[in-house]
Amino acid sequence: MLLDALGTLVELEAPFARLGEELVARGARVAPEAVRRALRAEMAYYRTHHQVAADRERLAGLRERCADVLRAALPPPAGELPAAVLLEALLAALRFRPFPDVVGVLHALRARGCALVVVSNWDVSLHDVLDATGLRPLVDAVLTSAEEGSAKPEPALFAHALGLVGVPAGRALHVGDSVEHDVAGALAAGVRPVLVARNGAPAGLAAGVTVIEALDELVPLAAAMATREGGPYPP
Repeated sequence: MLLDALGTLVELEAPFARLGEELVARGARVAPEAVRRALRAEMAYYRTHHQVAADRERLAGLRERCADVLRAALPPPAGELPAAVLLEALLAALRFRPFPDVVGVLHALRARGCALVVVSNWDVSLHDVLDATGLRPLVDAVLTSAEEGSAKPEPALFAHALGLVGVPAGRALHVGDSVEHDVAGALAAGVRPVLVARNGAPAGLAAGVTVIEALDELVPLAAAMATREGGPYPP
């Protein structure tokens, strides 16, 4: 079973409010809407450029550039903080936590013999996030788009993940929250997609896409697949 990370296993904790608090702690009070605009600009830059951060050195460079984007978008006095101070505030504001049902679900799936691989459009720091949230020991492997040089929805990332655990595409599931990246990528790779739609399924979804509202629905789904296939799913 392949699993997306952000929006599926982990969520970002109130980043706008946290950044505002971190700035205040550094002597720079900023209106909430200004913080929101600036952090959105930084996030947009990160999404466009995160693929370059395939190792620690390049991750450090990306983070410095992200802080520069944030600094340029913030009004005084925050925009006048030293670059290193602003970067520190940014990193402190970006905290991740597992969704409430994730730990139990991963334990249950592993107990059923499912091979679990995280497949995510993320930089090399995803390994740190999974370590910090306690999820890394609960999965068999982690692939990031930055390290692999291939991003969802490209099928190459899915193929590499399946090869690591020796599961053929036709007997695998990919679980994610993005129609554009997870559903489309899984279909292109010949993998059955499962869309995590905690707020309800979107309109116009392709036929054959399984939709779940909570991750704990994966456990009976895996059991049903095992019964239908006559063996563990995935093997």
